[in-house]
Amino acid sequence: MPKDYSKYLDYENKILEDRYIIDKFLGCGGMAVVFRARDTYLNNMVVAIKILKDDVANDETAVRRFTNEARIARELKHNNIVAVQDIKTNGRVKYMVMEYLFGITLKEYLVAKKKPFSTDEIIGYSAQILRALGEAHRNHIIHRDIKPQNIMLLKDGKVKVMDFGVAKRPDMTTLTATDKAVGTVYYMSPEQAAGKKNIDTRSDIYSLGAMMYELATGQTPFKGEESLTILVKHMQEEPVPPRQYNSSIPVGLEQIILCAMSKDPAARFQTAEEMLGYIKQLQANKKIKFDELPSNSFWKNFRGRIKRLFKKEK
Repeated sequence: MPKDYSKYLDYENKILEDRYIIDKFLGCGGMAVVFRARDTYLNNMVVAIKILKDDVANDETAVRRFTNEARIARELKHNNIVAVQDIKTNGRVKYMVMEYLFGITLKEYLVAKKKPFSTDEIIGYSAQILRALGEAHRNHIIHRDIKPQNIMLLKDGKVKVMDFGVAKRPDMTTLTATDKAVGTVYYMSPEQAAGKKNIDTRSDIYSLGAMMYELATGQTPFKGEESLTILVKHMQEEPVPPRQYNSSIPVGLEQIILCAMSKDPAARFQTAEEMLGYIKQLQANKKIKFDELPSNSFWKNFRGRIKRLFKKEK
């Protein structure tokens, strides 16, 4: 519960737009507060309302990010992406109305579990996240902040990807003043860590790989006392193979994680659908060892190019 929780009590029992009756505070983040509410236009259906905090409601960057999240999420219609039903960003109270999710975040589950996830859990959650990313990527949208806090686990086992606040299209103008190092340091791709402008959908693949690493081992791939230290490690260091921390991990799962986390985007899975294909193979056969992965082909071709280059010089 936030220290200034009492200030949000004023919203409870209020009616927005003569339609939404707010009945319970659910939580808050850096920019917004979330409430449970009832939609009187739809037989009092339970919804979640995310309201931009008053202290950032006039901040141009915050409003742009909030509007960006609402519009992008509303565009995406998929079972594994949280649905946004209504948006208002031009009044004093800026808010979005979303489907109400009965569940917890993957981060909350990680904290409560206190041990590595089973292979079946990792496969099941990753497959659903990849389906969500596939839908976003087909619509030319890069999430840019895949992390356990942005994944909801519902009671029926379904996964929902949420928070498209820093998402962007490859051809979209910058979202923030610098647009550098957008994302969360523990799951950030090397190209994001370097502040490169032209990142693409393969950055989300890396972030998912880093998250899978944590689910499989109980720890993030890279650690450090300062954010900069972790960012440098993403750019320069290879992660310890996850089976060194958890020998029960199937070899195939370790291969998938390390391929997704390749430093060079060209050595990763090139699409969410491609990665999902390998996940499905692992799901069918936990003992599988992949002879051909994008990273294998990349380095094989790279070594071939180097050999040909030396032959020409001779």
